[in-house]
Amino acid sequence: MPAASPQSARRTVRITIVLLFTAWLVDYADRLVINLILPSLGAEFDLSRGQQGLIVSVFFLAYALCQIPGGLLTDRYGAQRITLWALLAWSVFTALTGFAWSFAVLLVMRFAFGAAEGIFPPASLKVLVERTTPEERMGANGLIMSSNALAGVLVPIVVAPLVAAFGWRSAFFSTAALGVFVLVAIRMWLPAPLPRTEPERTTAGRRAGGVLRMGVIWRFSAMMFGYSMIVWGLNTWVPSYVGEEYGVPLASVGALVAIPALAAAGAIVIGGRLSDRFGGQHRKVIVPSMTVTAAALLLMSLSTSLTGFVVFGTLASVAASLCYMPILAVPLGGLAAEDVGVGSAVIILGGQVAGMAVPPVIGVLADAFSFRVAFASLMLGAAIATVMALLTPQDAASFRTASGASDLPVPAKEHS
Repeated sequence: MPAASPQSARRTVRITIVLLFTAWLVDYADRLVINLILPSLGAEFDLSRGQQGLIVSVFFLAYALCQIPGGLLTDRYGAQRITLWALLAWSVFTALTGFAWSFAVLLVMRFAFGAAEGIFPPASLKVLVERTTPEERMGANGLIMSSNALAGVLVPIVVAPLVAAFGWRSAFFSTAALGVFVLVAIRMWLPAPLPRTEPERTTAGRRAGGVLRMGVIWRFSAMMFGYSMIVWGLNTWVPSYVGEEYGVPLASVGALVAIPALAAAGAIVIGGRLSDRFGGQHRKVIVPSMTVTAAALLLMSLSTSLTGFVVFGTLASVAASLCYMPILAVPLGGLAAEDVGVGSAVIILGGQVAGMAVPPVIGVLADAFSFRVAFASLMLGAAIATVMALLTPQDAASFRTASGASDLPVPAKEHS
């Protein structure tokens, strides 16, 4: 296949970034809506904090279970096709959640929604890999994944007034409609993949099951677990905490939550740029950033004022968000292109296990002790991410050696 012209390649990258950014924005908005309406669900269905946390975690249970199957489906049937099916399915189950009439139905709908969204991340990453060069990949992915933090800004600002005016069910109907819009946009405008310039693996036996047996990739998954402990512990319970502890009304909670989310969006982009600049070397970012995160979480949990809580919470969010792209950089550079679906699924799985476990645990700790104890416990996530950053290869070539894939040709850039 002839190489694409520089202008055509740049256009492909730009359009891909815009479409995937929008898809991830809707994806994250759909899952964040539940955090804002937990108090409403608790009141309507008479739920404890532990039960409210279970509504969040059941999504992550299904999401986690579907990561690796999603990667396998992506590698077998194509990234674009699986992306479209994921968008359609999760939009349907988001809309159906708006019709829930009991706690049990909520659990079923959130599980189905999580399964539908669970096949999306590996497909999305492979869509990006097929349409970018290795040198620009992390920067592009940083821009795309900043949509997650931006969703954290927009959802509270937009959804809180919507829920106040029309009730919690309206939030699900609105985000489902957005999902359908993005589905049509990707179907119509996603460019074709760029011609392959990266080495292909010739030993097919190392695909799928071979990737799952790579001990090194599970260490990156554990690193993502530590990072996600912090993210989902804060995202799930901060809205409830500031409402209960400081009497902040729901509409104002949206504005407060938007502050750290907006700062985190910028940090994710910066983390992607740093990954490209360092050529991996994630410990250079993760170790200092997670040290700051742990200190900020401790100060946040000890703060007795709303201002202090928001300031230290914002610092924790920014420092942690710098680490997201560096966690992915080395594996995505070291995996063969045909293994990116499964490999990325393994890493993302660690984050979803955290999303499944942390919300109910934080809820139980808050019920048994206090929110201060619960938030302080998130320092464990910073410790896990730091340790795993020290125990993993720091560049793509070292990753291939550690994974037993050193027989792959090394791109010319790595020889220089």
